[in-house]
Amino acid sequence: MARPVKRRRVCGLPRIAEFGPHPCEGAERIELTVDEYEVIRLVDLLGFTQEACAGQMNVARTTVQAIYDGARRKLADALVNGKMLVVSGGCYEICPQAQG
Repeated sequence: MARPVKRRRVCGLPRIAEFGPHPCEGAERIELTVDEYEVIRLVDLLGFTQEACAGQMNVARTTVQAIYDGARRKLADALVNGKMLVVSGGCYEICPQAQG
């Protein structure tokens, strides 16, 4: 029996949740989960190490690495192949310090 997925701590939802080519009629959609978005925000934008990101999100570093690898693959696919990128879903909880 598989272990239940642990909720990842996220300190904010994206202000803009859809990105894509212009014009975007008929573009294939890729879903980036909220926890994948948070890992990209923490590691690539804020410069956290994977270990610091894991502490912030309350998960193991190996979990952060797996989330990060999947998120980067999705971002590359959307950029290179002109697909819509939609941020939604995932297994997460909003941290108590979050603004908003």
